[in-house]
Amino acid sequence: MTATSIDAERSGDDARFSAVEVVRTDRQKTVCGYFEPGQFIPVHAPDSDVVITVQSGSGIVREGDTDHPVEPGSVVAVAAGTDRGIKADDGNRLEAVLVTAPPPTDAEHEPVRRGLQHEAFEPPEAEK
Repeated sequence: MTATSIDAERSGDDARFSAVEVVRTDRQKTVCGYFEPGQFIPVHAPDSDVVITVQSGSGIVREGDTDHPVEPGSVVAVAAGTDRGIKADDGNRLEAVLVTAPPPTDAEHEPVRRGLQHEAFEPPEAEK
């Protein structure tokens, strides 16, 4: 059993969001996500479900074409294959627990790496 807390795992990075893996199995991955104001996970659509539970702060969770405003206590579930992304509001940090099932592959995270490299929450039109 893994037992921890969002406070115990807290990590930050001024350049981009920080994700601390808490547990990974063949069936799921759980991370604590830490976002400074304006930081994000770029929109991408892996073949895994995700449930995002916001612990503190505010921002949006993208689900397909919908942006869900989130705050402490918000829970958003996004189905596999659906565009998704997370962004902290410009004036607030955001801390959340993200559970994906099954864990996304390294190839499925390539759009995330490209988005971070280009500082783009939205993928370029050519990738949509």
